[in-house]
Amino acid sequence: MTLINIINGHVQLPGADKAEAMSLQIKDGKISSFGASIDHAVELDATNLLIAPGIIDLGVFKTDKPAFRFGGITRAALMPDQSPVHDDPATIRYAALKGKPDLWVHPLAAATQGLAGSQMAEIALMKEAGAVGVATGRKWIGDSGIMLRIMRYCAALDLPVIVHSEDAGLAGNAVATESETATLLGLSSASPVTEALAIARDLMLAEESGAHVHFRQVTTARSLDLIREGKAKGLRISCGITPGHLFLSNIAIVDFRTFARLSPPLRDESDRLACIAAIADGTIDVIASGHDPRGPEDKRLPFSEAEPGMAGAETLLALTLNLVRDEIITTGRLFELLATNPARILGLKAGTITEGFEADLILVDPYAPWQVDSNRMTALAGNTPFDKIPVQGRVRHMLKGGKLVTA
Repeated sequence: MTLINIINGHVQLPGADKAEAMSLQIKDGKISSFGASIDHAVELDATNLLIAPGIIDLGVFKTDKPAFRFGGITRAALMPDQSPVHDDPATIRYAALKGKPDLWVHPLAAATQGLAGSQMAEIALMKEAGAVGVATGRKWIGDSGIMLRIMRYCAALDLPVIVHSEDAGLAGNAVATESETATLLGLSSASPVTEALAIARDLMLAEESGAHVHFRQVTTARSLDLIREGKAKGLRISCGITPGHLFLSNIAIVDFRTFARLSPPLRDESDRLACIAAIADGTIDVIASGHDPRGPEDKRLPFSEAEPGMAGAETLLALTLNLVRDEIITTGRLFELLATNPARILGLKAGTITEGFEADLILVDPYAPWQVDSNRMTALAGNTPFDKIPVQGRVRHMLKGGKLVTA
């Protein structure tokens, strides 16, 4: 029997705007009580620290334990875009075992075989193997008939469908959002309506099928209006965003910085501000890292040839704490976005500090200053568009199932 008493900290309880000063007790890997005292318990001093639920990162592209440890991520939903593609029970089963015991990987099943968008994968068998959701991967499925079949099937299996929203017919080979910036740089670009069109179709299919559809990244004002309308109609939908699209506009690509080449591409400032407003009003449900570490062979290339993606796990918490400091949201709302809502979407008994739940906790110094440095990151690669910016917020301790996780 393992007994832990975390003392002198501030606990972020579910539903509370701010953390409250209290002690927290852990027994046999689960949260057992608050404010009580357990005899013969190991004491962990959390003076000046925020005790929060471990982050549940919805939609990472690599299992990257050192980066997750640094960033306070205790669970990660792994996208099916792997080699080989996670489109069969064996690959799902293997992925689910990769990080244990100090990290739980929750694999997302490929919606179609090979993520080719043409033939539905064996979704039921992958659910039995441990898949917690179904994803279209980095691409949108253009065939509406296949997409409706996938949604109906997932509705019957009670699995969320996680979609990428970018109409490929309109986007083509564009690497930037249509704008004055893209024109000046001579980059191939596409209208931001590519996202809104994809979302509009999938909202109709969500209504037709009754499936829970999660729009993994919604990045334009027009798209967010569509999401609001869908929610007002009572559709089973949710949506997310990454810090890249919250804190950067397409000005970040002005020097052909390939670390700022993302998918979808960075938008203009008005869309970025619309995303901030959607965080404040509750339209956006999840903030995820979009963790996609890319080495020099993928990034040290001309902008149009570089692969999209950013290493986001280590900076996710520190960047999003700015939303609290700027009084856009409360601390409680932040951890709903980072942990509670991802757990709800994936059907996990996790994401809140609740008696009886597994003790997946992070102890955070929200004011600890540090500087993002792409050359010193613990991730598999340091391709961050936030290189050299000063941030605040460091994870001092992490517990997974009541056990301290070391770096």
